[in-house]
Amino acid sequence: MRHLRIALYETTSGTADEAIEIARQGFVPILESQPGFVRYDVGRLDDGGVVSFSIWETEAEAKTAVALAHDWVAENLADRIKLRDEHTGDISWDDAP
Repeated sequence: MRHLRIALYETTSGTADEAIEIARQGFVPILESQPGFVRYDVGRLDDGGVVSFSIWETEAEAKTAVALAHDWVAENLADRIKLRDEHTGDISWDDAP
């Protein structure tokens, strides 16, 4: 069963689009190189925040992504975004191949 990680971030300086672009350039390649990586999506929220959503083959890989994200954000985006909420869990339904 695949697992997911969802994180909600508050934008503290700059714009959500700027933070998303920094993550696209720096963090996405790190995630894509991790075992069990399936998918990563990021979006701009209606309140100006950011949401990230990733899918992993196993629970352990999803939890590794949590640690990776915490470290990467602390080093690269701490002046722009702040973690608001974060969850990992099982995917109950997945129609992806």
